[in-house]
Amino acid sequence: MLKQTLKKIDLTNILSSKTGLSSNLSKKIINDLIEAIVLILKSETLIIKNLGTFKTIKKAERIGRNPKTKEIFKITARKSISFIPSKKLTKVFDKYS
Repeated sequence: MLKQTLKKIDLTNILSSKTGLSSNLSKKIINDLIEAIVLILKSETLIIKNLGTFKTIKKAERIGRNPKTKEIFKITARKSISFIPSKKLTKVFDKYS
């Protein structure tokens, strides 16, 4: 069973064990994949067939509040990434859960 927090090294180990590739090669593949996703997301939406859609969204500046101290502060405008899973991925996920 996988941990709730998945690190790149965990992905590397899974890829290594499933394919028989060396850990160094698996690490390079994972790093290159992440780099490619980031480069594509900087300029456009990324659609990966049967997996889902990654979109860059812009979040406006807003007022936030610390729940403990009730102190008010400004949350700056920023970009974020949204992921919408494909229907096929959702069906597969529902099948196994």
